[in-house]
Amino acid sequence: MSTVTDFEIIGKDGKALQRYYSELFGWTINDDNPMGYGMVEREENGIAGGIGGYDGHDGLVTFYIEVPDVEAALAKAESLGGTRVIGPETIMDMVELGLFADPEAT
Repeated sequence: MSTVTDFEIIGKDGKALQRYYSELFGWTINDDNPMGYGMVEREENGIAGGIGGYDGHDGLVTFYIEVPDVEAALAKAESLGGTRVIGPETIMDMVELGLFADPEAT
């Protein structure tokens, strides 16, 4: 069993993306932090997420999904044609993280 826990939307212009998704879904996006990274609270839409800008990406959407075994999930993604991007690795001594790109990613 796997559960979507968070999402992240990244593009060249984080402020524009925050305005877009705020208007599209009626989300309140809190960007009151030094990086201007927009946080969407779980209570607002049922799932927590973040929206920000990063000059190195034209656009990127990431879903964070809790799985029982990160290595097994990455291996399965690869066996189905995906590409391992990161992991598994432990982040902040708390979370084991793995990222993959699906077969359609360029």
